[in-house]
Amino acid sequence: MKKIGLALGGGGARGLCHIEFCKALDELGLKPAVISGTSIGSIVGAFYAGGMAGSEMKKLTSQLSVLDYTKMVDFSIHSRGGIMKGKNVMDFLRKNLPVKTFEELPIPLKIIATDYWKRRQLIFDTGELIPAIRASISIPVIFEPVQMNEIIMIDGGAVNPVPMSVIRDKCDLLIAIDVSGTNTPPKKKSMPSMFDTIINTFHISETVFVENQLKTYHPEIYIKPQLVNIQILDFHRSKEIMESVRQDVLRFKEELRKQLAGIRELKPKKKKRFRIF
Repeated sequence: MKKIGLALGGGGARGLCHIEFCKALDELGLKPAVISGTSIGSIVGAFYAGGMAGSEMKKLTSQLSVLDYTKMVDFSIHSRGGIMKGKNVMDFLRKNLPVKTFEELPIPLKIIATDYWKRRQLIFDTGELIPAIRASISIPVIFEPVQMNEIIMIDGGAVNPVPMSVIRDKCDLLIAIDVSGTNTPPKKKSMPSMFDTIINTFHISETVFVENQLKTYHPEIYIKPQLVNIQILDFHRSKEIMESVRQDVLRFKEELRKQLAGIRELKPKKKKRFRIF
């Protein structure tokens, strides 16, 4: 049996659809040998690596009301680094994560954050889970940066938005899920807000980075659902987000069956990765 690696990308609320692809793996009776996650991918990755099935994650998400999501928004009026403290998100994780340390995880997990001052990738794979996740989700402007041992950390998407590179050599079949989504301009084109300009500039940089990563690390399956006009804080649209990837999940399962059956290995020199756009 091939060793499956699962790289879960960042994208705020759009990353809730990661759960549907985890659920698809469960339905096929498959488990990754290793998982990596950036930002929202680190959250879903921690739950999945911790032993929670895709269906259980979906149930947990469906039980959260708009009020529950609102309670996680803890504005930081005195901070210059971000509009949210992130403490309430950490409280949610403490309450619901199956395990609290990397060492307890049934499946190895690597979480990506960014060293702000040295502009480099940080990989967490030992110690406490929740501080690593909090660092990884520190989206610029949204969450306050995190400080650990004098290192200032921001969202892992700044250096590795879909962290396929950190597990490429640890698996035979690499699945990379890109939830950066797409935006369409409004009919009446107007100047974007300062907030939208900052966030979308961040996403433009991520898109270029991912395209370069694909040329280097060649995941066997690369998935990029459309997720049209879903913003990073649209967690209240969880049901819509899940349903929007239904066809992507069906194609993903079909291609995964082919990959595991060896159909794509007949001509290894011309091996192609599978994409969904």
